Amino acid sequence: MIQPKLVPPRGILHAKVQPSDPGYGRYWPGESLAPFVEHFWTVSWDVAEPEIAEVLPHPSVHLVLEADGKSRVAGVPKGRFTTRLEGKGRVLGTKFRPGGFRPFLEAPVSSLSGRTIPLEEIFGPAAEGLEERALGFADPVEAFEEVQAFLEGLRPIPDPQAELAARIAERVATDREITQVEQISAAFGLGTRSLQRLFSDYVGVSPKWIIQRYRLHEAAERIATGAPIDWPDLALDLGYADQAHFIRDFRRLVGKSPAEYARGLRRT
Repeated sequence: MIQPKLVPPRGILHAKVQPSDPGYGRYWPGESLAPFVEHFWTVSWDVAEPEIAEVLPHPSVHLVLEADGKSRVAGVPKGRFTTRLEGKGRVLGTKFRPGGFRPFLEAPVSSLSGRTIPLEEIFGPAAEGLEERALGFADPVEAFEEVQAFLEGLRPIPDPQAELAARIAERVATDREITQVEQISAAFGLGTRSLQRLFSDYVGVSPKWIIQRYRLHEAAERIATGAPIDWPDLALDLGYADQAHFIRDFRRLVGKSPAEYARGLRRT
């Protein structure tokens, strides 16, 4: 049964979003989809002036339902996700676990990375009408029950390799001590090349990419607390050899240096 996910999200830039915020919601999938889906999510908006929303990338494929034929499958993005919110709108999303989309795809997940693809190209005729049916429900739980029924109808088979990829990604996300690929190899008993192949096939990005992204997630979260930060110490904590390398990576992903991002948060 689909239930609300009352855990604060990670990776939303420039704003502190809580599970109870109006227009926002996340939901656990039913038991049958738990091996594949991390959660369902929804965002709705009604704004007088356009707003820009930005999110740091996660190593996950998303199924996104949006009106007027905008529905799509989104592979792992190569940079931060940026969208312009105008007028009134609503999106229903399905965030797959790292590796969790592979059973639905007849190709390596890396073939989707950095791309958005119409539903029919991935699911064929089975996707016809899904957008209208799901968005036709005002209640997000009912809407996601429709999405869940669609995904269950595809009869995905749990894959031990997909589960391994998900466990590795979860370990990297939660273990702040992991800053090198070699640490993953040692922890899971995998050679570096085997690890690279696993992630290319099942996740769509490299283990190094995931380590870097989650450590930059952590940097953004620390900055958002407003506490004083010693930048050289933070860079070392995140596994960088020097502060300059950390600043370059942060700016490349977030669009601002760590100090600029901190100053911007203080003004909001």
